[in-house]
Amino acid sequence: MTKKKDDKELGKESKTPIDPDKVAENPGLLPYASNVGAVSIRPEDKGKIVGRAMSSMADQTNRQMDQIKGQIQTLAGQAKQLQNRVEISQQIYDADINFEPVPGKVYFLYQKKDETMLLSMIAPNEWGRKKPFESFVASVQLLSDHTWEVIEYSDDQK
Repeated sequence: MTKKKDDKELGKESKTPIDPDKVAENPGLLPYASNVGAVSIRPEDKGKIVGRAMSSMADQTNRQMDQIKGQIQTLAGQAKQLQNRVEISQQIYDADINFEPVPGKVYFLYQKKDETMLLSMIAPNEWGRKKPFESFVASVQLLSDHTWEVIEYSDDQK
């Protein structure tokens, strides 16, 4: 505005037919369009912005929670397998063992008539008519940490 007045004071006539009092000094800084050809500026709907952000946040956190749940289930399964190895290892070490087991080899666990257990190198189908056990329990393998892994349970033990 002061520029327009300065022009008048200098004797120059303003060539703009618009009233100088109705023209902004810096129209580019206005929070709204200053002429017909200017880009339309609309205020954002904060509710929509927050809603979309909340939806995205919930989706992402749900994905991460599902991933963590999957990891927990995997770890729980591994813990159960380890617990089963400890239980069968205790059963085997309480059994009659007449040899020194070698890690990596497969052995066979039997239950005798007096309810005690027997670990043998002989598979159930390799026994003759006289079997020194009541029932076959499982095929087991000695691991390097001296726990036992069940390779196969008998049909009665499943």
